[in-house]
Amino acid sequence: MKNKVVIAIVILVVILGIVFIPKLFHKKNTEVKIQETTVVLKGVDNFDSKIKEAESFEEKGSLLEAKEIYKKLTESPLSSEQMNRVQSNIDNLNVKMILAGANSDTTQIYEVEPGDVLVNIAKKFNATVESIVKANNIKNNLIRPGMKLKVVKGKFSIYVNKSQNILILKLNDEVIKTYTVATGKNNSSPVGTYKIVNKLVDPVWYKDGKAIPASSPDNVLGSRWMGFDLPEYGIHGTTAPELMGMQVTEGCVRMRNPDVEELYSIVPVGTEVTIAD
Repeated sequence: MKNKVVIAIVILVVILGIVFIPKLFHKKNTEVKIQETTVVLKGVDNFDSKIKEAESFEEKGSLLEAKEIYKKLTESPLSSEQMNRVQSNIDNLNVKMILAGANSDTTQIYEVEPGDVLVNIAKKFNATVESIVKANNIKNNLIRPGMKLKVVKGKFSIYVNKSQNILILKLNDEVIKTYTVATGKNNSSPVGTYKIVNKLVDPVWYKDGKAIPASSPDNVLGSRWMGFDLPEYGIHGTTAPELMGMQVTEGCVRMRNPDVEELYSIVPVGTEVTIAD
């Protein structure tokens, strides 16, 4: 009799466990999810005000202060959409800082000497004329002896990932900005490390022995060309920005025209470009 009672009690305990324990775990999990959601929602409210504060600093030219705010935001519990927005702002800010000579870690000062011209100064420091002009607000490319110019310090490099269709601009191995690009159809963009050997504004496209001017809608090169030391390959603009993020080119790397113009103004001839699967 006692054994039957014990068995009955055990069966009852098991049944109660099956019914109520999952409910208890579900309740705890629900509470945890609610807490996590609350954290993210609190982050949303704070996120909007912080973004506005950072953008306000940018408008005033206080770029270092803006970057500090973005940096703190990346350490916050953000949603993927919020994090993408912050990273996009950081990328754009990094370029602004380079073109403004705002970061002492990546900027050096050069005093103009008699006989100096911008082209030679740019070559001396492995920079571009455009970046020197923008960083120093130079008008009509005119410089004079004794002027102190802010010049980029370091080495730029470019990394292209074909599988993700992205182009990463680096300075001294630090990521400056990531761009969405188009690469070769059927994975045809050549893998390897190359150098930019020539740069052209509004390039003419030569196809089937014919010269197609930049003004023609049939010219697929867009507004800029940066050719590799591998003939017929390079980085250029596009007439089809809607195809960014796809493998659709004949092997070159395509960028949106505003993006390729920005990159063109930053990287000098001689910049290394690595293309990888």
